[in-house]
Amino acid sequence: MEKAAYVLEMLEVTKRFPGVLALDKVNFQVKPGTVHALMGENGAGKSTLMKCLFGIYRMDSGKIVLNGVERRFNSAADAMRAGVSMIHQELSNVPERSLAQNLWLGREPVNKIGLIDHQKMIRDTRSLLESLKYDFNPAARMSSLSISRQQACEIARAVSYNASIVVMDEPTSSLTENEVAHLFDIIRNLRSQGVAIIYISHKMEEIFQIADAVTVMRDGRTIGTYPSADLSGDKLISLMVGRDITHRFPPVESVVGEVCLEVRNLSAQNPRSFRNISFELHRGEILGLGGLVGAQRTELVESIFGIKPVASGEVLVKGAAARPARPARPARPARPASSRTARAEGLAVLKKLSPEYAIRAGIGLVTEDRRNTGIFPLLSITTNTTIPSLGNYRNRIGLLDHKRLTDAAVSQNQQLRTKTPSMTTQIQNLSGGNQQKVILSRWLMTMPDILIMDEPTRGIDVGAKYEIYTIMAELVKQGKAIIMVSSEMPELIGMSHRVLVLCEGRLTGSLRKEEADQEAIMRYATMFA
Repeated sequence: MEKAAYVLEMLEVTKRFPGVLALDKVNFQVKPGTVHALMGENGAGKSTLMKCLFGIYRMDSGKIVLNGVERRFNSAADAMRAGVSMIHQELSNVPERSLAQNLWLGREPVNKIGLIDHQKMIRDTRSLLESLKYDFNPAARMSSLSISRQQACEIARAVSYNASIVVMDEPTSSLTENEVAHLFDIIRNLRSQGVAIIYISHKMEEIFQIADAVTVMRDGRTIGTYPSADLSGDKLISLMVGRDITHRFPPVESVVGEVCLEVRNLSAQNPRSFRNISFELHRGEILGLGGLVGAQRTELVESIFGIKPVASGEVLVKGAAARPARPARPARPARPASSRTARAEGLAVLKKLSPEYAIRAGIGLVTEDRRNTGIFPLLSITTNTTIPSLGNYRNRIGLLDHKRLTDAAVSQNQQLRTKTPSMTTQIQNLSGGNQQKVILSRWLMTMPDILIMDEPTRGIDVGAKYEIYTIMAELVKQGKAIIMVSSEMPELIGMSHRVLVLCEGRLTGSLRKEEADQEAIMRYATMFA
């Protein structure tokens, strides 16, 4: 029997959701032993197509052909038995189980009497991790690992199936540059063994570095398939969005004004986290927060918002109630002599470091992990948008005024051009970029003066990124202030008025826009490494 030219053919694939034609007669073909990139804006249909391949969604019409044989998968288990594995865009681990238990979930080794053989599971995990050159503890609880290590475990799990096709949906969204290079070594090794890799990423530099071929999708249709060597960055963007984007970042034309937030000598309760952090944030300013994974940037902004406890220090906000923060430890540090001056300028110590008081003080937080700490996946767009603002939409007898609430949610999402079939759609059915817009709408409905945005464009395509950037630029033009945590150097440099750099929990550098370049940021980011 002649060997098939393609390891995978998806022919005339169509998939409909209520009110949406997600895939419209899509054709997608992959050769064995190649890295095939699948590109397109959020909502183009990439993840939907791969979920059809993986048995998560059932096609309305079309064919899936593996190695010349037509197949139809009714579940992910069917796909994996046929030699298809997938790294999903959003992490899907069980936080309170060990790394080993997560790797072999649903296929645990058993002993002669049918009980789980935990020792063999540990041995197999250690062997797999060693083959991939990951130095992780198999017994470590998943929730204790950083997001980047959890992402690496997802990669290890996909490889463990010995599949002939491995789908990687945004596999580097939480990885450092060194971890990305490590992943690319794994991919090259798999490719040399004849494994086909379907690679989805919005980071174009990765595509040109690792992909052999690129298929572009737009609005649920296939635009074309091209050798990666025949494409440039501008050409690829034009194919994805259907228009030319001449600038990656919009102009940020705001007037930087008075101090609206001051952090003084803030230290985390966890001694291994950040310590003695001090900085100011001004109205009309985007303040970038850079550093490598493990620099404690997320821990810092979550502590400012009151999610994580602090040991000492103060957070002062324009208009906040003048009452000292309660430190987690009994001993309260001496208040800095400049507190009186700050209060004279209208700043006051945040009444209490908690999300409730942060919201009252006019602070919003867009979290790093959209799936686990951002959205309520099974709830509607309206509910996801309005959760922090429910108290503002009560009628005279204290009940929710649903019409006024829905009208406000519709208006806010329309302003951000959120694409959704209806406001009753579950947010999990939206693309990553549109989910992010709903989260932004949520916080804008609270009318914040300060918006903290942790990795605001993580897992979002180039077109949606530009829309998020435009929203940010408009917000600071209105006099609001933004703290932006980002692991993407171009984003930090392109959008920030100033960049603060953390390394191992310490503030090591502060750069004005004209001083901020990749070399300077990396120098400060590695001072204690």
